[in-house]
Amino acid sequence: MPVYEHAVVTEGLRKRYGGGRRKDAAQAPALDGLDLAVRPGTVHGLLGPNGAGKTTAVRVLATLLASDGGRAEVAGLDVARDPRAVRARIGLAGQYAALDEGLTGRQNLELFGRLFHLGGRRARDRAAELLDRFGLTEAADQGTAEYSGGMRRRLDLAASLILAPDVLFLDEPTTGLDPRGRGEVWDAVRSLVAGGTTVLLTTQYLDEADRLASRVTVMDRGRAIADDTPDGLKNRVGGDRIEVVVVERADLAAARRTVARVTDGEPVVDEHERRIHAPVTDRVTALTEVARTLRDERVAVEDIGLRRPSLDDVFLSLTGRGGAARSGHVEGAAA
Repeated sequence: MPVYEHAVVTEGLRKRYGGGRRKDAAQAPALDGLDLAVRPGTVHGLLGPNGAGKTTAVRVLATLLASDGGRAEVAGLDVARDPRAVRARIGLAGQYAALDEGLTGRQNLELFGRLFHLGGRRARDRAAELLDRFGLTEAADQGTAEYSGGMRRRLDLAASLILAPDVLFLDEPTTGLDPRGRGEVWDAVRSLVAGGTTVLLTTQYLDEADRLASRVTVMDRGRAIADDTPDGLKNRVGGDRIEVVVVERADLAAARRTVARVTDGEPVVDEHERRIHAPVTDRVTALTEVARTLRDERVAVEDIGLRRPSLDDVFLSLTGRGGAARSGHVEGAAA
């Protein structure tokens, strides 16, 4: 078991691109005093819109990029003072699988093993272990060009674990995957954490952070603006909400009056989507009363129900930029 309290720690981490040239003087910093603490043996989500600083933070923590200030530790080691030792304790899987399509799955893993100086026999043994662990044994001797997107990402994860790292950085690991491929990667990540690996996951997919992470740090403009469990973040937005979608836009006023009678706050009306929602305390009573009244007033309803706040709601509330997070766009160099 690790002897450090946190697998990843940053304090006041700063990074600005442009090298201080005059034309870049007004450019906002990619990291502007980032504070982060990740507990060992967990999945910690790093969530933020394009340009929030997520990828830059991973590059600094993985020793691929020098910071301009602040402090960072990974697996109990200072990133700036001891980068070689840090690299021996980490794995990194970027947004796209780094595989040689001219090789089979087995050959790719053996190649990575040799590059890490494991020796021929140990590289072969480690490749076999990882192929079995990630459910790729049957496809081990197929060319990776024949692999599905999910299989390629699983193989890429396996390659990042050649040295059995204490900490694994996953930067947008399911970008471009279909739902089945995303599910395969999620299962692989859960398996890693069950085995004791700490995972720092950057993502713009809010459902991904919700399903995988035990704690989430929301970033915006290079800083952490919130840090909590997924449920804790949702509770900041409020409790349960009742939501009504009417068939005819002309019925919005009547539906709003009905919802207002049973809610704890002012109903929010979206005329474009013909939707009304508002927070409620007594979930069942509120739903029953609204449904009965709308029926009695002959208001045609397309949908009615109760829902908890989602991380979408949290994200929009904190950053005001919910759409960017849901788009799945890849961040640029100053991410």
